[in-house]
Amino acid sequence: MVRGRRVEQLGAITLLACAWACGSDGPRSDTSAASGIASASVSESGDDGATGPTEGGTTAASADSADDDGPADTGSVVFDVGSPDGGANCGDGGGPSGDTHSYIWIANSGQGTVSKINTQTIVEEARYIVRPDSAGNPSRTSVALSGNVAVANRSGGVTKIYWNQADCQDTNGTPGIQTSTGAADVLPWGTEECIAWYTPFDYTTQRPVAWAYGDFNESTCKYENEKLWTAGGWNAGLAEVALLDGDTGVVEQSVQIPNVIGWAQLYGGAVDGDGNFWTVDHNWNGASTLIRVNRADFTYDTWPVTGQVHYGLTVDPQGRAWLCGSGGASRFDPVGESWTHLAPMDPSSPLGGCMTDGQGTLWHSPYPGAALVGIDTETVTIVQSIPIPAYVHGVSIDFDGYVWGVEFSGTRAFRVDPATGMFDTYDGLSGAYTYSDMTGFALSSVGAPSG
Repeated sequence: MVRGRRVEQLGAITLLACAWACGSDGPRSDTSAASGIASASVSESGDDGATGPTEGGTTAASADSADDDGPADTGSVVFDVGSPDGGANCGDGGGPSGDTHSYIWIANSGQGTVSKINTQTIVEEARYIVRPDSAGNPSRTSVALSGNVAVANRSGGVTKIYWNQADCQDTNGTPGIQTSTGAADVLPWGTEECIAWYTPFDYTTQRPVAWAYGDFNESTCKYENEKLWTAGGWNAGLAEVALLDGDTGVVEQSVQIPNVIGWAQLYGGAVDGDGNFWTVDHNWNGASTLIRVNRADFTYDTWPVTGQVHYGLTVDPQGRAWLCGSGGASRFDPVGESWTHLAPMDPSSPLGGCMTDGQGTLWHSPYPGAALVGIDTETVTIVQSIPIPAYVHGVSIDFDGYVWGVEFSGTRAFRVDPATGMFDTYDGLSGAYTYSDMTGFALSSVGAPSG
């Protein structure tokens, strides 16, 4: 069960395995509730030089000071995320640490790195190079239910990083574990020991990455046998979807998809409750195709996209796929093979990612507007709009119910309280560009596999 005031926001997570104590009873911020514009300024820096939360305005005292251990402890939200058959051995006091899913992983495209930011303290705890040549140009991250992250490089290749230093391997010949401690402490490739594996691909372009479910071991309260989807393609319009072993990075199975439209090939990626992989090709000037690769037999289904948006991609708890852009959205129901559309605000530039909160709202940013909009997933209408300082290209939900937005090729990420409109700012990224399941919440919210 889920305890705390934000039961309605987070109840869907009860379908999954283990218990995460998140140490907060819901989103809290020290910014202005009326407009979303910050009214205080806080800067957190550790010995590593990482920048913490900043808020516009004059410097003032704040409850989120540098020595704060996280959000106000006014009653914890505990996720009794039991396994599909109950998970009795992993209730309160069992399972992984409450920190497991308290991170958002944001790609710094121009720098060739990824940032690991604590979603509760808004402090960057580590930064990692994600390709041996440091020139991967990463753009997508995905967090597994185990808490580990995978990063896809536009220039080709996927890297897995352990979230927990206890899992990192002593491989560089120096005693102890050498690993990043913050934004200013980026270790060279081969020295950094929290890189689990790197798998190269020869695609001319590679973007989607999405974890699928593994098996939950009740004796250890850990996920095992996790799998990872990725996709890329070649200039001739031929794309490939691959399923990797999450422990080794070895490609277990792949399927080629012909007649893919658009210079970017397959663009977004998401997983449904049965572990199937959803993706869409990317065409600025015409129709696109929605694609589902079925995990059970590696066949695939395709449907023409009939709406005006085909950029951001996510899957809701009902198994429906969503495409988003410029404040618009298109919902596809695979059961009835039917579309429902909300027209974009600017059809000429349908940009932006999106994600559902698991409780009936799809969050999206209307390019080029500086706002987050909430779209009702049943009526497909805009029901909420929250002003923020800049357009955000990537949108994600964390396990405390905050909505995160990542500035387009900028330095900032915003953590927004959807109940109050208040927000906090992290400023310290480098050419940030991420829209995908940056926290693991999207995978958790779609529910346990049904077969």
